[in-house]
Amino acid sequence: MERKRRSIKNGILLLLIGLMLMVAQACSTKSNSSNEEASKKGGTKQGGTLTVVRLSDATKLDPHFITDIPSANIIYQKVYQGLVVPDKDFKIQPLLAKEWNVVNDTTWEFKLRDDVTFHDGTPFNAEAVKVTFDRLLDPNTGSPQREKFAMITEVKVVDDHTVQLLLSYPYAPLLSILASQEGSIISPKALTENPGKLTEHPVGTGPFVFEEWKSGQEISLKKNENYWGKKPNIDRVVFKVVPEDTTRLAMIETGEAHINDQVPVTELERIEASDTMGLYRTEGLAVEYVGFNTKKKPFDDVKVRRAISHAIEREAIIKGVYNNVGTLANVAMSPKVYGHSDKVKPYDYDLNEAKKLLKEVGYESGLELTLLTNDRKERINMAEVIQSQLKGIGVNVKIQVMEYGAYIEMINKGEHDLFIGGWGNATGDGDYNQYNLFHTASQGPAGNHFYYSNPDVDQKIEAARKETNEAKRLNLYEEVMQMEIDDAVYIPIRNYEHMAAHSKNVSGFWLNAANYLMIDDVVIK
Repeated sequence: MERKRRSIKNGILLLLIGLMLMVAQACSTKSNSSNEEASKKGGTKQGGTLTVVRLSDATKLDPHFITDIPSANIIYQKVYQGLVVPDKDFKIQPLLAKEWNVVNDTTWEFKLRDDVTFHDGTPFNAEAVKVTFDRLLDPNTGSPQREKFAMITEVKVVDDHTVQLLLSYPYAPLLSILASQEGSIISPKALTENPGKLTEHPVGTGPFVFEEWKSGQEISLKKNENYWGKKPNIDRVVFKVVPEDTTRLAMIETGEAHINDQVPVTELERIEASDTMGLYRTEGLAVEYVGFNTKKKPFDDVKVRRAISHAIEREAIIKGVYNNVGTLANVAMSPKVYGHSDKVKPYDYDLNEAKKLLKEVGYESGLELTLLTNDRKERINMAEVIQSQLKGIGVNVKIQVMEYGAYIEMINKGEHDLFIGGWGNATGDGDYNQYNLFHTASQGPAGNHFYYSNPDVDQKIEAARKETNEAKRLNLYEEVMQMEIDDAVYIPIRNYEHMAAHSKNVSGFWLNAANYLMIDDVVIK
């Protein structure tokens, strides 16, 4: 009888996992179809260097220490690979693992490929998987990603090409986290000989090998001639740092560069009218918000946070700043992410209520605040709109604009007051939003830049990641998101739409829903 119950329970777990992996729907691309058509026509063309122009440099290249998607974008599915990978529909597919099996609620077994080597010649095997995750899970490593894998108690080598992950509790979205950049498998030789060097010199199994990083200028990768899978069409890819929006677009227009995956919404008409540029658009998993550092005065008072929340007209930001690119967010989770609920409502725009709340806490004569943003054009524009809106309740806002790396460093250290932030969900699962953004254990680099701590919220987030009943899990997320809105931790602004401007002589690339640039099939005419 006990065996039968366990069999039923495992069956439910497997069914749930299957449902969850299917839940993140395909990126509904509104791009011009010439991108894919050109790929088919020119699919045999080989060689060339792909030039990608970007606003900012990477901060670091070690997957155990990366906390931002622009940095991860350099290495994800290019230099590094994981056991599994999301496809275009965000369904999980085999990669370094050929297959997997849920042995029981807390034991997952992976059968590994036997034909893979790392870029330094080290064989990929079960020991490499163990060394990677042991390093990530070691508290002495100090990885901000550790909490994302905290349910793994042991990585067990069964044989050379079989590995088991033993969990402390059932964790249905395990595959989705293994498929993210945090699940990258690193060369054990590099980890043993000089782990510190991985910050600037990544060593993985992917189709591209790290070549050079000229700090502040560019990072280059070259084709992996010994790649175990289908080799890329191109010889190299160079990620160039070009801070000026107009310069990046001019480089695409003239053919000096091929892809700009950080497109200002103010330039859409220019791109669409161009004879030499194309525009790729796809819905994303990311959200954008205004966040409060709840540990710092005056934001340690929920009434101040609620007052600011009531005073920001979010619709005006979507229309005026974003040109209706993306959609109005209701919570810090995209509708494309498993666990989203449209029943949770943010604070309505109500200046009288905002003034009343400020008066109740002694700020009727005014308040001085600093709003931190990175140097992306739309974020600066949003900051200026918020500055103007908050004047309506007697709040004077000083805008602090920082280069991306410095901005990340500042919010990681908790030195900010009010900030404009975004969270790029890398898995399609609600746990990635909730645990990293709001759990006490994630304060700082792991994602909780609100420095928010609520034991009841922690408890519900932990319960949701263990819950194998789909309806109960969704209900837990709805409840916890309502609690976060009640505590006015942040103001939801926008569900992302990812865009890339590209030269019409390049095809075969795509952006996945997490905003990673995929270049395996790129062809340069």
